[in-house]
Amino acid sequence: METMIAVAQTCLTAYLGAWLLLGVRDNITRPSMNAVGTTEVLELKRLKDAYPEDYALIEGRRVTSRTLQWAAFVFIVCCEVLVCVVLWGAVIWMVLAMSGLADLEQARIAALAGALGFTSIWSGFLIVGNHFAYWYCHQWAQNTHFQMTLWGIGTMVLLAVPQ
Repeated sequence: METMIAVAQTCLTAYLGAWLLLGVRDNITRPSMNAVGTTEVLELKRLKDAYPEDYALIEGRRVTSRTLQWAAFVFIVCCEVLVCVVLWGAVIWMVLAMSGLADLEQARIAALAGALGFTSIWSGFLIVGNHFAYWYCHQWAQNTHFQMTLWGIGTMVLLAVPQ
């Protein structure tokens, strides 16, 4: 049973890493895909167009500086890259541990750190997005962020299973 749990933990960590790696790839090679969405949220653009009365209540939260918007996007991508490296490092470490070449408990700790980083990215989007009321006009993004947060939490729970 312990071997199967270790295999499941390794696979789930790899799945998080694979999903995030694809996002990192697109954010680096096609930054406009997500940078535009980030800008729209920070500027409250859709809120202004669709709900002008509510926009007027929080328009002071807008971030209109292109430099700050780009800096926010770059910060997000850097966090994603860092977490991706941790996740894939943990996957390699766990494979080595299951082969008897490393300590499995230490590998699990690294995987848990990576899963926490993954979960923190999406939780951060939910928290910051709430500040910018993105739930008004970016429900698809909020829904994705909820799902990613739950996926990360589920992985962390399995990684914390005592052996």
